[in-house]
Amino acid sequence: MDGTTELLGISAFARRVGLAPSALRFYDDCRVLLPAWVDGTTGYRFYSPAQEARAALLRGLREAGLPLAEVTVVLDGPEHEGREVLERHLERMRDRTRKAEAAIAVVLRSLSTAGGTTEARIGGVELASAVRQVVPAAASDVELPALGCVLVEIDDGEVRLVATDRYRLSMRVLRPAALDGGPRRLLVRTADLIEFGQWAARVHEVTLQVGPDGARARSTSESRVLATVDDLFPDYRETLSALAPPEYRVIVDRPALCEAVNSHAGAARIALGFAGDELTVSLADRSSAVTLPAVCHQDLPRRIGFDPAVLGPALEAGVGPDVLLEISAVDRPVVVRSADQGSFTTLVMPVALDASR
Repeated sequence: MDGTTELLGISAFARRVGLAPSALRFYDDCRVLLPAWVDGTTGYRFYSPAQEARAALLRGLREAGLPLAEVTVVLDGPEHEGREVLERHLERMRDRTRKAEAAIAVVLRSLSTAGGTTEARIGGVELASAVRQVVPAAASDVELPALGCVLVEIDDGEVRLVATDRYRLSMRVLRPAALDGGPRRLLVRTADLIEFGQWAARVHEVTLQVGPDGARARSTSESRVLATVDDLFPDYRETLSALAPPEYRVIVDRPALCEAVNSHAGAARIALGFAGDELTVSLADRSSAVTLPAVCHQDLPRRIGFDPAVLGPALEAGVGPDVLLEISAVDRPVVVRSADQGSFTTLVMPVALDASR
């Protein structure tokens, strides 16, 4: 063939583009990177310098873990389809990374605590208050046993109590007076934790002691076993990190909002409407409206729907006269914060106001 002196043999081309000759043969067989010319007698493959850019892109996509079927879309398909493929793959990779980080963190925690004991000393009334706040967010059914429990997590100098029923998530962060030992995660059944909270409320200080033989709680005069459940609790950290920054903020009188929401307790859904410096609680069809003064920091969406059976307990678990609602979108979790207690946070999922949706 005329001009073959301008072509590169497979070994030379492989060195230049950073691909093994076996990979080039494979990509030829897959019709992804065809040689510029194949000697009909010897079967030797030859490549043009002009193919280097395609080979380098192919190598980069494969190193990024992109499946070959999707590589061809990026190399040969319309640009917008190639972008969509890459964005989907990037999200997959991020999801795998998050799951890997969570799995490794669990293993590291188990390694760091194997054979040791962790102790955290907390005020009894403060611990009882935390139990009271998070327990309403736990699931009442036993379809998923882990959701009927509260996660007690000792880590980073904090004791965190977390509960979720998939429609809301509550977390209370406690700063122990003293903490010694490595990270620990306990799952405690809701009923057991309620009983434990009632006991903690009657003592001055509680020391949580967690070791290879289980968990105990002791006061100056009494010690009791804290029964735990061996199950996998949802990754609440991922849920919190995935929250979009709030677009809108509303401050309203908490007891008044509780009363307005609970007045519609029998409804399947209610609407919170915003206009000027007012918040209106009504049924989905706008009837039975109750208007409350509020501080609205942005141009809020006109209405957002909630299940009163979910929103009501989230508001009641708060502390102080005011509540802050942080809203990112009408279909994304709403953050409910107590102005007087920044260590307590609840997430509540909105619902569609249209019953057919």
